[in-house]
Amino acid sequence: MAKCDRTGKRKTREQQNARKFELGYYLVVTDTEATERYYFEGLQKSLPDEVKEKLHIEVIPKIKTWDLVSKCQDLLALDPQYRKGWIVFDRDEVPNFDDIISQAERKGIRAGWSNPCFEIWLYAYFGEIPEFEESTDCCARFGRTYQTKTGRKYSKSDEKLYTIMCDKGNEDNAIKLTERKYNAFRTLMITTPSKMTSCSSVFLLVQEIQEKVNQ
Repeated sequence: MAKCDRTGKRKTREQQNARKFELGYYLVVTDTEATERYYFEGLQKSLPDEVKEKLHIEVIPKIKTWDLVSKCQDLLALDPQYRKGWIVFDRDEVPNFDDIISQAERKGIRAGWSNPCFEIWLYAYFGEIPEFEESTDCCARFGRTYQTKTGRKYSKSDEKLYTIMCDKGNEDNAIKLTERKYNAFRTLMITTPSKMTSCSSVFLLVQEIQEKVNQ
C-alpha cells in the first residue's frame, strides 16, 4: 500500500523509490533516441553495486527538443525535493539552442549541451577535441577515430557505448580536457553556448556523478 505525504495524498512507488537515493536521483531528459540514452544508461549500469543503492540515473529519451524543459519540469514535479533535473541535447541545427538552455536555467534545470554534437564530448575520451562547426563533420570524423581506437564500427545505438569509451578511452582526462576548453571560452567572456564551438557542458554532469561515486 502506498504511503501518504503530509497533505494526505498517496505517494507513488516512483516517489518512494526516489527518496532512497541519498547521493542523488538524476533525471536526464534528452531529445535523442540512442546515443545520449545509451551513454547515460551505461553510466548507471557501471556504478558499483553499493553506489546503485544510493544514486540513480533515469534517462527519458525521444522528447521533442522544444519540449525538453517542460517535460523535465513535469517529471520533477512528482518529487522535486529528491530529483536533480538535466536536459541533454546538441546544438546541431536547433535554431533556439541558446534560448532552451536559458529557459532551463531559469527553471532550475541544468543543461548538458554539446556544440555541435554529443560526439565532441566523446572525442575527449581519446585525448583530443578537434575543431568542428557542423555535426555531420564531427560525427563522420569521430566515427573514423572510434574505429581506429576501438576496432569497432561506431554506432549511435550501441548499448555498450559507455563501457567501450571508458575501456578504450580515459574519462578522467576527458573531463579535464573538456573543462579546460569550457573555461577557456569563459575566460574570453564567451558564455553563449552556440558560440562555444567544439565544446560541451556534459562533463559537469559526469564529473558530479563521478565525485559522488568516489566520495
